[in-house]
Amino acid sequence: MRDGRIVTFPARRSRRLILLNHVAQLFDIGVRYQEGEVNLKLRGLHEDYAALRRYLVDEGFLSRDHGEYWRSGGTALS
Repeated sequence: MRDGRIVTFPARRSRRLILLNHVAQLFDIGVRYQEGEVNLKLRGLHEDYAALRRYLVDEGFLSRDHGEYWRSGGTALS
C-alpha cells in the first residue's frame, strides 16, 4: 500500500489474505451493503475495485446475495 491505496495485489495468497483482512475492516459486521456502496468504499483503495470485491467474496471476507453484500469473515477489531 502507498498513501492508503493498494498499489499491487500480493501474488502470495498468505499476504493477499492479510491485505484482504485489512480491507474487510471497512465493512461493519451485521450490515448489508448494496453493490454500489461496496464499490464506493473499494474505489478509494484501488482502481480495479471490481477485482478487489471479487477477491473479498472469493476468499470469504464478504458474502453476496441478490446484489447485497455483507461481511462474513476477517478479524473483528474493537
